[in-house]
Amino acid sequence: MRLEDLRGRSVAVWGTGREGRAAVTAIAKHGPARLIAVDDSANYLSTPWEDEFAALAPVAGGEHAQAALYTADVVVRSPGVPLTHPYLAELRKRGVTVTSGTALWMAANAAKTVGVTGSKGKSTTSSLISHLLAAIGQPNAYGGNIGIPLLDLPESDLYVLELSSYQCADLSDSPRVAVVTSLFPEHLDSHGSEEAYYRDKLNLLAYGPELIVVNAEDERLRDEIRRVIDSSGFPPVPAAAEDSRFRVEDGTVFCSDEPLFPRSALTLKGKHNERNLSVALAVLDGMGVDVVGRREELEAAVRSFRGLPHRLTEIEDASGLTFVDDTLSTSPYSAIHAIEAYENRPLTVLVGGADRGLDYAPLRAFLESRTLTVIGLPDSGPRILAELTDLPGVRALPAEDLFDAVRIARETTPAGGVVLLSPAAPSYGRFRNFEHRSEAFLQAVTDTAK
Repeated sequence: MRLEDLRGRSVAVWGTGREGRAAVTAIAKHGPARLIAVDDSANYLSTPWEDEFAALAPVAGGEHAQAALYTADVVVRSPGVPLTHPYLAELRKRGVTVTSGTALWMAANAAKTVGVTGSKGKSTTSSLISHLLAAIGQPNAYGGNIGIPLLDLPESDLYVLELSSYQCADLSDSPRVAVVTSLFPEHLDSHGSEEAYYRDKLNLLAYGPELIVVNAEDERLRDEIRRVIDSSGFPPVPAAAEDSRFRVEDGTVFCSDEPLFPRSALTLKGKHNERNLSVALAVLDGMGVDVVGRREELEAAVRSFRGLPHRLTEIEDASGLTFVDDTLSTSPYSAIHAIEAYENRPLTVLVGGADRGLDYAPLRAFLESRTLTVIGLPDSGPRILAELTDLPGVRALPAEDLFDAVRIARETTPAGGVVLLSPAAPSYGRFRNFEHRSEAFLQAVTDTAK
């Protein structure tokens, strides 16, 4: 479905945040018979909805929300609406078309889009692809799951997008180039099950992209895409594995047997970022870039690439300890990647946050042969510590809050060691968002240094 298909139809935009506002603005230009915004949250009365938005689409909340959705021809779902919402099942039962701003945008722009998803690595990989393309003279617009709704993107000949599972779920068109960086259980509360999450995530690949590139080191991902093919009938291009065309071996980035440049050109730590780089280079190669012939330009671009905030961001400290902000770590798998990046130094890891009932057995299995200190933060920290408590190399310590955890870490981490905030849990509950948790960590590092 395209935006122009909404002409003369009754449309309800479900959600009044940035995505909802972008959808209302875009849809209004195409002459729907009725356009209404729906906010079914408990605090809908406090949502600012005025001026041009109120003129384009009145907002239905409270007891009016359900009726506004059920009487529409088309419902445009914002990513924040969980896929397990009971209204969605009823809408489909009634024959109401459910789509999203992402799907509407992709229907018109798929042919000039690189779309990147993954349980971890999608942000770094998509921004790296965008950065490398721009560096070799292929300007592009970068957007998606980074706070810029697709319907607000400027016109461009090429787009590189980071796409969440919520955005992938409603797609009915695949981007020209579809990329998957990793796959592990995430957001199960919003998707309903592990199987549903994988299905929604991999919907990115379902409509015949011209090129598919995947991280071949991810066993779960390999298993889930065994029968997936691109529009020409070819299987996904594997990157980052030992037998992949693009990979990192012995401190060197390779294209087949040709060394491209040293791994040290990439300032980002961790083997997972080596895999992200390999995937990005495979994408450029698949898009027709002469990666070997332009290795010097690409090396310079890789050297100038800086990691995204709150992902293994190091904080200077006069004590000689290295404090690391990895507050975007919201699962045991992301914490595992962060721990790997510092496994050759004395390490204290701060874990815990909102308790979504995640299974921390994978973290336990990873730490069975390692020696480190783990400090547990509310709310899920005690449960994580209980999972690790009998491991011989793990010292498990509880903390009352983030400040207390940093204080304990200063007292217990050996000189020259690393204090890593990689919570393996979301930030909400104790904090407004991940930025707030990051600010609190930096403040605690500052205050405990006194």
